[in-house]
Amino acid sequence: MFSSNAFAAVSESLPAGFMQWYVGLMVLAVIVGTVLDMIHKGSAKYFFANARKTRARGKPVNKAAIAARTLAVDVLASGEFCNPRRRVAHLLAMYGFILYLVTTALMVYCYPTAATTTPSIVPQLWWLGALMVMVGGYWFWFFIRVDVAAEGQSPLRLMRADLFVLSLLASVTLGVLWAGLQASGSSASRVFFGLYLLATTVLFVGVYWSKFAHMFFKPAAAFDKRIAEADGTNMNLPLQTRDDPAQRERHSMELLRDAPMDMGLGIKRDAPRHY
Repeated sequence: MFSSNAFAAVSESLPAGFMQWYVGLMVLAVIVGTVLDMIHKGSAKYFFANARKTRARGKPVNKAAIAARTLAVDVLASGEFCNPRRRVAHLLAMYGFILYLVTTALMVYCYPTAATTTPSIVPQLWWLGALMVMVGGYWFWFFIRVDVAAEGQSPLRLMRADLFVLSLLASVTLGVLWAGLQASGSSASRVFFGLYLLATTVLFVGVYWSKFAHMFFKPAAAFDKRIAEADGTNMNLPLQTRDDPAQRERHSMELLRDAPMDMGLGIKRDAPRHY
């Protein structure tokens, strides 16, 4: 089961090239949805306008070094997460999803039929990526989500913002069930294959309405933030740290001006579970 290409078996009951056309359409759906989301929210327009406005006042910076730091810290290591549990869950889901997508494309385009032998490592990595997504995704959904962990809401409470993570988990979970049934020769595999395609279509076609596109926006926002911090413009916002002399002299900081730097962190000693 873990070393067989489930997509190759699909070619025996569906028209030739069906999965290749389907994957191509999903890639197109992501591109169109992301572009529409950028137009609707004005994200790209904001970043470019802000860059023109602030860079003229900023000092020269090494953008290549900042881009490398952004890639290493904010993208590859998800450095924006302070909560280590959430960071681990996010990294599991992120790298699992990448592995899952890459191996799916390999099996669909490079080894589309049983006539082309699929190296066993490819489906094995597909299973590994799918399981990583499921571990990270379900861990986040049932135990880490702030409205569940801190506010006592039911894990079954659904909102529009949950479309991405739910459709991702549904797609991967149904894909795993379908691949397992396909390998065992069960007739139910056709039903689960249809459900798998339905959930996957919702995942990729729903980009405009979900948080899917944030994976493209967040690196750009992190890079822009690092540029602003390096060139001194910093979005015209004050630094939110009490160890900055300018912050300690603000009127609102008068009572804490001479206080120890670790004062006020007692709330972090206890998890927010007081609902």
